[in-house]
Amino acid sequence: MTDLAKHIALLDTHLARFRKDGIVNLIGGKDVAGSGGSFETRSPVDDSLIATVSRSTAADVDAAARAAKAAFPAWAAMEGKERKKILHRIADQIVARADEIALCECWDTGQAWRFMSKAALRAAENFRFFADQAPGARDGQTLHAPGQLNVTSRHPIGPVGVITPWNTPFMLSSWKIAPALAAGCTVVHKPAEFSPLTARLLAEICREAGLPDGVLNLVNGFGEDAGRALTEHPDIKAIAFVGESRTGSMIMKQGADTLKRVHFELGGKNPVIVFDDADLDRALDAVIFMIYSLNGERCTSSSRLLVQDTIAEDFHARLAARVRNIKVGHPLDPATEVGPLIHKVHFDKVMSYVEIGKAEGATCAAGGARLGESGWFVTPTLFTGATPDMRIAQEEVFGPFLTSIPFKDDAEALAIANNVAYGLTGYLWTENLTRALTFSDSLEAGMIWVNSENVRHLPTPFGGVKASGIGRDGGDWSFDFYMETKNTSFALGKHKIQRLGA
Repeated sequence: MTDLAKHIALLDTHLARFRKDGIVNLIGGKDVAGSGGSFETRSPVDDSLIATVSRSTAADVDAAARAAKAAFPAWAAMEGKERKKILHRIADQIVARADEIALCECWDTGQAWRFMSKAALRAAENFRFFADQAPGARDGQTLHAPGQLNVTSRHPIGPVGVITPWNTPFMLSSWKIAPALAAGCTVVHKPAEFSPLTARLLAEICREAGLPDGVLNLVNGFGEDAGRALTEHPDIKAIAFVGESRTGSMIMKQGADTLKRVHFELGGKNPVIVFDDADLDRALDAVIFMIYSLNGERCTSSSRLLVQDTIAEDFHARLAARVRNIKVGHPLDPATEVGPLIHKVHFDKVMSYVEIGKAEGATCAAGGARLGESGWFVTPTLFTGATPDMRIAQEEVFGPFLTSIPFKDDAEALAIANNVAYGLTGYLWTENLTRALTFSDSLEAGMIWVNSENVRHLPTPFGGVKASGIGRDGGDWSFDFYMETKNTSFALGKHKIQRLGA
């Protein structure tokens, strides 16, 4: 039996219960069907039905928010070392069920096994990292002033809403939920309607690991009803959201009346800048990896290649040959590098940009076509000869779609790199340290990697500028979002107080 056949057989075993009973909400520790009926989640591999999913209404969200509110005092009061133990048990369960999580994620999203098999383990790492931070989450500072001692402390903000996207949803959920729980917050989680399967697995894992009822609640549904009810609910003190910039703007408006704190990880049109003094072999590997891995459906993908004109022709030739050799196929096949796009709506969007690029006068040097007649497969696409003002150079395609733009010198490269609405990440390839320092200092991005692909280090800040987001994840920055800081000032000695009305 091939590895693909083994994976399909295991997947059928894991999906049997969902095919029979559907995917329901988890509210206050109980399985609850949504009051708005149900909808279907289908696999992008062949458009087959995976399961029916509860469609939540405002009433379901209200029940989840009330459950989170009721569970908050005890969870917030629990000692950090006890929360640490529970979060480590969650991580242990994730590791034990890593293959199940990865198989379900592949089938629900179209992501390739070679990446999802690692993504589940990365989610466990996220829980372990923040578990270890839980005992010190409330720690503050001691600040001295003349005649005064100031002591700061941090306190969990309350019940929070977490809204996660359809690309690599399990791992991205862990980035938001793990620090919220470590901080002492309770959570209402609404996953994307296009990939709800592994959110249910995470909720079950948390319950089985001993997370108290109501601390993590799951509500499935659509943005216009369940999502909006969550962002407007008065008991939800903050919203952590990963998704499109336009949706982030809508959430900010919806949360305004209740003065919600928001944390947004939004879109990107990230540049990878390759200078002629770079290690071109390593740069080529990184350029390909950062746009074509994960089907190009990642916010940090380097979807704009800025390549110095002195090396552009040779670099493009090597790049196009490699792109044409990328293996597109069944996501459960370990040999597959790119799987199908998430659903037909997104497939149509990505394919529309192929026509836009051609109409704008860029050259389609590789890909740009549908592959097969079943599922939402596209050949990895490369456009060369683009100019900075083209739509394919300005707008987020969010697929295996790379636009290349030549530049002459540092000043032109910087102008092109910064001339977009987004500012999430940037990737810089040069052997000149002075250039790397000065260029990265002026590049409008929240995160920059020099001579590297995206290598995430959890203690570092993760987030963007401009239309790419608000706030930072990672390390202590996560606790800044999920906690309020209190200052208590003690007078040292008897300083003179002004007397009124004496």
